[in-house]
Amino acid sequence: MENVVILGTGIAGLTAAVYTGRANLKPLLISGPEDGGQLTLTTDVENFPGFPEGIQGPELVRVTHEQAQRFGARFVVDIATGFSSIKGGFELELMNGQRVQTKTLIIATGASARWLGLHSEEKYKGRGVTTCATCDGAFFKGKEVVVIGGGDSAMEEALFLTKFATKVTVLHRKESFRASKIMQERFFKNPKCSVVWNAEIVEILGDGKRVTSVVLRDTVSGENRDFKTEGVFLAIGHVPNTMLFKGIVEMDVNGYLKTDRFMHTNVAGVFAAGDVQDTRYRQAITAAGSGCQAAMEVEKYLAEKE
Repeated sequence: MENVVILGTGIAGLTAAVYTGRANLKPLLISGPEDGGQLTLTTDVENFPGFPEGIQGPELVRVTHEQAQRFGARFVVDIATGFSSIKGGFELELMNGQRVQTKTLIIATGASARWLGLHSEEKYKGRGVTTCATCDGAFFKGKEVVVIGGGDSAMEEALFLTKFATKVTVLHRKESFRASKIMQERFFKNPKCSVVWNAEIVEILGDGKRVTSVVLRDTVSGENRDFKTEGVFLAIGHVPNTMLFKGIVEMDVNGYLKTDRFMHTNVAGVFAAGDVQDTRYRQAITAAGSGCQAAMEVEKYLAEKE
């Protein structure tokens, strides 16, 4: 039986691995569907301490992965599909059929991008509709695109897309952004960036192969109008990856795991860290901090049990 299994290899899970590894607990990490987490889809990380010139998101993940390995962390690329309590701990069933037993569990499964839920969105996924500018921005060189959202993620997506697109329009259903001041300043200073206030997409149109325009509804007047674009980038938040624990581990109405200030869930021996339980900050540094907390609590929990 493992001492600790960590679900998720984003910055929260990797930090937990560094700390449990240093405690000689020999952590086992299971990657999940998004190996490396949200940082692998991010370009410049400018606010993580220790990197005065910033660091690329994937690079931050890579070096932390190496650091965890240095302390004995082991990694499995797979997805947990089942979870149950057993005597002395828990059992996880993986997609490959393997069963893993562990005394403690740290859930660091993060959150996945939220979609609009339109039928036409499904039709044009990968053909003009995407949630990742870093992944797909280069495909829109010389084209006009739109970004949906109003937070830092939307600003970051828009600014990144200016490297390729001729024009980037942010569509926001309200009349002011919730993004940080510095991100807004960068956005409005960029000549390729513009905004349409009080607008939401009600339909995505195309020629059957690619997106050609969107139908916008004015959230004030209720009127609809066509808006030409060749790319739709969604930056409207995330959904926590917690379905596996529904009905077992306590969650809020949006599916985020509830923890106390020590990262304990309502199930003894189960801890959570990162975006899977953070509804407020959602920063790389807070994810790392919560991973550290969860790891130290695991060490304490196991010591008390013994």
